[in-house]
Amino acid sequence: MEIRIAHSPDSDDAFMFYALANNLIETGDLTFSHILKDIESLNKDAMLGKYEVSAISIHAYPQVADKYILLPTGSSMGDGYGPIIVAREILNQDRLHNITIAVPGELTTALLAMRLYNPALKYKIVPFDQIIPRIKSGEFEAGLIIHEGQLTYTAEGLHKIIDLGEWWMESTGLPLPLGGNVIRRDLGLEMMQRISRIIRQSIQYSLDHRQPALQHALQYAGDMDPEKADQFVGMYVNNWTLDYGDRGREAVRRLIEAGIKAGIILNKINVEFLED
Repeated sequence: MEIRIAHSPDSDDAFMFYALANNLIETGDLTFSHILKDIESLNKDAMLGKYEVSAISIHAYPQVADKYILLPTGSSMGDGYGPIIVAREILNQDRLHNITIAVPGELTTALLAMRLYNPALKYKIVPFDQIIPRIKSGEFEAGLIIHEGQLTYTAEGLHKIIDLGEWWMESTGLPLPLGGNVIRRDLGLEMMQRISRIIRQSIQYSLDHRQPALQHALQYAGDMDPEKADQFVGMYVNNWTLDYGDRGREAVRRLIEAGIKAGIILNKINVEFLED
């Protein structure tokens, strides 16, 4: 049986699935194929129930909860850090209100966090990998950056306006749950649990064999140097990724509840995690 795992073509996801992509752990009669797409495309595909397992934004989960359940593994947690609004120059709040901010996708958790932080901010959707170039070109004064850009923006001559993961931590005392893995409910409980255990083994294998896993991940890190790539992977593949834990689960619930209360998330759901 083939299990398709859809995830982003970035270094942290590549690190997480290193063992599966290279057949380094036992999977029995299951074969795993990897579909690489940007996170907003994955969010939209999940609405159609396209893949057996998919990475999605936590913001998008309420819209796919009828088809998918959250896996306990695979989370990307901003533990006091996260998506960052950056600009060519330092901007005060008044100036921020008067410009349009380039953002990476309507269903990204980055945008949800920005709208919770300040619902009055204006924005335009731009592919995530074009945000920094289009700020530098002068098309936008500011942008909301995700992925490796969180570590490279200063080298591009840009300035941090607000780190939304830091703001969320100060506001709630919780990490900001950016993304997670979901699995399709129609696989049935036994198969879902089996796949979940295999994914956990893959993540643990990478953490236990960090250097070869990092070498694999570097091919998805763009021009980022190995030291920065190692730092980025460490930010988003760690103990949170092995299991949300009680605090991580509470963070997901709190974020979704905040989105519902603000009228940003329209689907009221009970957040469910698959239990092994």
